[in-house]
Amino acid sequence: MSGVITPLPPVTLVLGGARSGKSRFAEALVDRHPGRRTYLATAEILDGEMAERVKAHRERRDSDWKTVEEPLELARALKAETEQGAAVLVDCLTLWLGNLLGQERNAETEIDGLIASVGQFGGPVVFVSNEVGLGIVPDNALARRFRDLAGILHQRLAEKADRVVFVAAGLPMNLK
Repeated sequence: MSGVITPLPPVTLVLGGARSGKSRFAEALVDRHPGRRTYLATAEILDGEMAERVKAHRERRDSDWKTVEEPLELARALKAETEQGAAVLVDCLTLWLGNLLGQERNAETEIDGLIASVGQFGGPVVFVSNEVGLGIVPDNALARRFRDLAGILHQRLAEKADRVVFVAAGLPMNLK
C-alpha cells in the first residue's frame, strides 16, 4: 500500500447480520477521514444488555469522535452534523426503523424524508444496517412489516449510495 488515504465517498451503506463485523468495518472507514468524525447513534438504552453494547462501541472509538444520540430525527441530525464538515457514521438504520415503529410514527414517510436528504449532506456519511431479510419469515405482522420496511429502506438507500458493502464473518464484500 502506498499510504495514500482514499477519501470517503459521499454515501456508503454497510449491511450485514448481527455480529458480522459491520460496525467495526464502518468505524474503520470513517476513522480514515482526516477531519471531524461524528458517531450518530440511533440506539436507545432501555436495559443493561444494551448499555453494555453501547459501552463496547464507545470504547472502540478514539476520544476525538463526537457522539450524537438521535433515535428518531435522523435526517435533521445528519444535516446538522455534515454542515459542520464532519464525516458521520450512522449506527444503525434498523434500530432507527424499530424506534419509528415503536413510537407509531409513519415509517414510510420517515424513510422518504431520509432518502430525499441523501445527496444534500455537507460531508461523507456511512450508514450501518442489519440485513434482516435472509432468515425465516417472521410469525407476526409487526415483525414482517419491520422486515419488509428494512428491505425497502436498504434498496432505496443502496440505489442512491456511492458504495455498498456487505459484511459477513468480518469480511467486507463490495456490492457497489
